[in-house]
Amino acid sequence: MIGAGVTPALEGTCRVLSGCGFPAPGTQSFEFSPMFSLAGYEVTKPVFLLVLSTAAIAALVIVAFRRPALVPRGLQNAMEVYYDFIRIGIARDVIGRDGERFAPYLGTLFLFVFLLNFLEIVPGAQFPVTSKIAFPAVLSALTWLIFNYLGVRRHGFFGYLKHVAVPSGLPKPLYLLITPIEFVSTIIIRPFTLAVRLFANMFAGHLLLLIFTLGTTYLLVPRIQGIFAVVSFGMTFVLTGFELLIQFLQAYIITLLTATYIAGALDSEH
Repeated sequence: MIGAGVTPALEGTCRVLSGCGFPAPGTQSFEFSPMFSLAGYEVTKPVFLLVLSTAAIAALVIVAFRRPALVPRGLQNAMEVYYDFIRIGIARDVIGRDGERFAPYLGTLFLFVFLLNFLEIVPGAQFPVTSKIAFPAVLSALTWLIFNYLGVRRHGFFGYLKHVAVPSGLPKPLYLLITPIEFVSTIIIRPFTLAVRLFANMFAGHLLLLIFTLGTTYLLVPRIQGIFAVVSFGMTFVLTGFELLIQFLQAYIITLLTATYIAGALDSEH
């Protein structure tokens, strides 16, 4: 099941000559009925995939490092290469000498977001959890809490407000304009754009995949329309490859921006 409102097309009941019209996907394709109830809570497909992804990442780390070897091989080697990419390429390069202590969080964030995105092209799942705004919003709120906490801890509460909203070296009259803009940009706009960027890209990408997937089934009739079904099916493959790139880039961007915000909060110069 991909989503409510699209199942008939996937079951083959809607064709060009059937008179029912193309079952265009929309917001209804992102709504799911509860799969089951657990302790009084209804579990939908996105929540189930979220829990499954969390368990998969935990299992991956445990299996990779349950018997660490001095000379890593196999899964341990792959995980160490990945961690060095985050530790050196993002944490250290962006944050500086203090960055390595944030590498575990940044590494977990990247892997978590990428897996939630990657589920879009996994048979049986076929849904990017991050296309539901609630999940990117929680991740963005966590990043917001971390960099603001670090800023207050480094500079003090009022010192951090000054660090955020009062850039040095400007003519005094400009502070009336710049200070509110800087405050709103850092404290309010940052988490909002962080969440919307991830959500919007995954929402739009999944919608495009649905259009060509449903288009393929809709055009599969024993007439000339079957030719167009082949074209639509080909576009599904092309978009799947493109989505894989977007999934990686979005995980990288949210991790990189998180590191940038942490670096800004810890920066002693302004």
